[in-house]
Parts: sequence; C-alpha cells; structure tokens
Amino acid sequence: MNFDEFLVSLSKIKNIPLPAETSQFKMSPPFRRDLIKQYKERMKEAKRAGVMALFYPDNSKQTHLVLILRKTYKGVHSAQIGFPGGKYEDDDKTLEQTAIRETWEEIGVLSHQVKVVKQMTEVYIPPSNFYVQPYIGVAAKTPKFIKQDEEVEAIIEVPLTHFLDETIVVNKLVATSYTSKIEVPAFELNGHVVWGATAMMLSEIKDILNEVL
Repeated sequence: MNFDEFLVSLSKIKNIPLPAETSQFKMSPPFRRDLIKQYKERMKEAKRAGVMALFYPDNSKQTHLVLILRKTYKGVHSAQIGFPGGKYEDDDKTLEQTAIRETWEEIGVLSHQVKVVKQMTEVYIPPSNFYVQPYIGVAAKTPKFIKQDEEVEAIIEVPLTHFLDETIVVNKLVATSYTSKIEVPAFELNGHVVWGATAMMLSEIKDILNEVL
C-alpha cells in the first residue's frame, strides 16, 4: 500500500476504541488464562516496558512494518521476534519515551523521526513479569536502520500487504517456558514464526488497521 494513502487512513484510528483483549486473545497461547490467574499477585510488582510498532515507506513508497529478531541468549525471549523496545528506565518520563528511545538504540531510527499515532493495549508477559505497552508510530521517510549488535540478530521489514494477509495466521508447535512443545496460534511473517505476546499485540494492531484501510 502506498505510504501517503496509508497515512491518510491511519489518521482515522485516533478516535477508534481499542479492540483490546478481543483481538489479543485470538493469538494467545492456550495456557495464558491459567497463567494470568497463577501470576495474579506477582503481576502487582511487574516491571514496565514500551515497544514501537513502526510503519514507514520503503524506497518505492510502499508501507512496511519493522520487527526485530533478538539474539540467542540465556533468557526467556532468546531468539524471538519482537518489536523494537525495552525496559522503562529512570530517565524516561513516560513509556512512550521508552519505546522511542529503545527504537533508536536497537534499530537506529532517530527519536525526532518517530511520530506516535496511538497507544495500544498493554500485554502482561508472565515469564519475565513485564507489562509491555505498545505504540503505533510512523516514520515519514525511509529509515537508515542500524541494528544494535549486542541485542539484535536481524531487522525484519514486513510489507503491510503481507501483514494484512489472512493466510499468515497459522498454528505451530513451539517450545515454551512451561512445556516442551505446545500448539499455539502464530503469524508467519517473512518466513519467521511470531507467537506469544508479540502476536497478541500484532493482532490488535491488525484489527484496528482493518477498520480504517
């Protein structure tokens, strides 16, 4: 989709109510509801993070969404697909600022190049005890991505038309922190399987975009 046309349509989402868990639970793992009950007390002390769903034009003015493949490490989010973003720091005034700062640190998009369009519904991540606040943002020009080698294995540029394609929703067997293998709903994006919290956030973004595009 042409980026200028996308921006015109995107402006309509500001006053649209968020689909929230109605969208998120389409892509939630089957054990999530039980985990939320199990972690009810722990959630009160959860850490906070902000992430950015950044849309931008490629060199042909076609709209894309950027995701990242995280490095392999000893941690619960090792080698997973996610949004640029990270933990709230004391110097951050808001979670929106966190998301913008981390987008610069992880993929090199300068803060002044990012315009936040809408705050989406936060998602709780039981394994790491984080509440993650996603934002939809846009960059008016094609970014010059620079990945943070310590944390980012690869930058994944997803065409909007691919993201909105209904055939990318699949069921996959994955290993989780709680069981060796379980079938979960997932998106197949650019050959990568995206599930869990990122898929839940993407589901809400996809649903709200479908209302205006």
